Amino acid sequence: MSEVAGRMATQVGAYSLQKPNGGRGVLLAGVPGVAPGKVVVIGGGVAGLNAAVIAMGMGADVTVLDRSIPRMQEIDSLYGGRIKTLFSAHAAIEREVLQADLVIGAVLVHGAKAPKLVSNELVSRMKHGSVLVDIAIDQGGCFEDSKPTTHAEPTFKVHNSIFYCVANMPGAVPVASTYALTNATMPYTLALANLGWQSAIAKDPALAKGLNISGGEVRYQAVAQAHGYGFSPIS
Repeated sequence: MSEVAGRMATQVGAYSLQKPNGGRGVLLAGVPGVAPGKVVVIGGGVAGLNAAVIAMGMGADVTVLDRSIPRMQEIDSLYGGRIKTLFSAHAAIEREVLQADLVIGAVLVHGAKAPKLVSNELVSRMKHGSVLVDIAIDQGGCFEDSKPTTHAEPTFKVHNSIFYCVANMPGAVPVASTYALTNATMPYTLALANLGWQSAIAKDPALAKGLNISGGEVRYQAVAQAHGYGFSPIS
């Protein structure tokens, strides 16, 4: 689902940038003689990279901020200068956000709340009509002003910027989302059905990482910390 949400983020961001939708009236692709829009993606994971690749394909000026040097090296190796990378320090986030037409928040901490990386004060200094899309809203969002919205009413305004914070973004494209989810989960579903959950996780460390609760105990450390419960690792 992160792939779907990431790809959607750039699409909805580009749409929200249109003047009738409250945006700056910027075309991400630009046209000959006119600079393309600037897209800043905070987080270079699956969702963030997919958002960046779509923005790159549209012809935008794209920058990804991340804290993993190997991940940034991978992005640079794959896409060269077409996607710029920066270490995600506070000063770099502030500088890039203030220059951006579209900011996509894609910082996810598995099983835990997302960190708040763009403050209300910073939004107050952004370009008028700029757009912020928070993919991490299902984990609380990575912008201070983020709050869940719906597909029926997807955006709201903070200062002079437009926020798009739809929870379950892939729900807007159910055909693609269902096939993508089925393709990814079918091997695990078959293993659980054929072996039972205990044997299945014993044979597959990746499946074991998905176990949250068993026997009345929380088995996922981030979930335990987020809810104030004790953590009991699986034996």
